[in-house]
Parts: sequence; C-alpha cells; structure tokens
Amino acid sequence: MKLCRTRRWLMLLMLAFGALILAGCHRDDGIEWRLTNVSGHMPDLDFHLVDDHGKNVSGQDYRGKVVLLYFGYTHCPDVCPLTLAQLHVVMQRLGPLADGARILFVSVDPARDTPDVMHAYVNAFDPRAVGLSGTPGEVEALSKRYRSAFTREPDRADGQYEVTHSSAIYLFDGEGKARLLATPNNPQDDIVHDLHLLLSLGTQS
Repeated sequence: MKLCRTRRWLMLLMLAFGALILAGCHRDDGIEWRLTNVSGHMPDLDFHLVDDHGKNVSGQDYRGKVVLLYFGYTHCPDVCPLTLAQLHVVMQRLGPLADGARILFVSVDPARDTPDVMHAYVNAFDPRAVGLSGTPGEVEALSKRYRSAFTREPDRADGQYEVTHSSAIYLFDGEGKARLLATPNNPQDDIVHDLHLLLSLGTQS
C-alpha cells in the first residue's frame, strides 16, 4: 500500500469528521483533550469477531479496558507496522497504567489473516495487542460502523495484492464509549497524554 493511498483515505476520514474538527471542541467535562473528541458522535464499541486465539469475542469482552481500535492487515508494507510500533512505544511510556488498555487490530484482509497469522503479527509489537478477524461481511459492517474504509487492490502478477485502508485509531473508554480519534500523524506525546487521562479516569470510577 502506497503512502499516497493512505493519505487519500485519511483525507476522506477527516472530511467525515470535518464538522467536529471545525467546531474545535476539545473539552469534555472540563478535560482538555489533545486528540479529536468524538464523544457522543460515534457508536459504542460493539462487534462479534474471532480473536488471535481462535475464540469468539465481542465488544463486551473488553469492558473495563480502554480500547484502541485500528483497522489494518498483516501484509501491509508501511502504515500498519509503523502505527503498531508507535502504539507499542505509547504503551511503554504509560508504564503500569498500560495494563488497563488493549490494542484491537482488526484485519481488513480476513482471507489471509487467520488467527495464527494475526497472533504472531500483533505479539511481535505488543503483548497488549489483540488480533481480530471475521467474515468479509462482519469486517465490512464494523468498518462502516466507525466510518472507516478499505478496498482490495487488483492482484499482481505473483498473485499477491494490497489493501488500501484508512488509518484512524479509535479510542474507547472502559465503558465502551467512543471518546477520541487519533491518526498516525498525531504527535506521540498527545496520544500518551490523552490515554493517560482516559486510564486515570477509569481508576477513579
């Protein structure tokens, strides 16, 4: 996947949230968020997929954890590994608080991304990352639920193919409420700052 394609999908995604961004609303109950605040503008965390251990899981299984939801695939040559590597560093910087968070990596290439493949991939980045896959219909429905987008490129001569996809990171609180939207272009400090706030709020409840 070429970076220019990633930027194209990113632009489409940001246009979808244009009204939120232009509103400049970063406050939520007196909290100064650095990322884009989507509280009340996106649905709760809800899905029925298969994790990288082959177990059927749902959004309810991650209640009590702050969730970072990201759509990608294991054959992605650039933005996926870069994003997961960045999130691993974010987790490290959070220290013990990171145990209250989970990275959910949803494959947009279920034909190739079996649970075994996903397990090896996500665990190469962070032990708190979970690989999720499902039927093409389930993945497409979840993608549409969060206004994400992806498309499979034509097969190359060797039979391989790439998947162009948007690169947003969706942050949900411990109750499964959509709270924040990040992109790989956000400064790492901002992601750490807002995750720290979300995780700290969870420990106070």
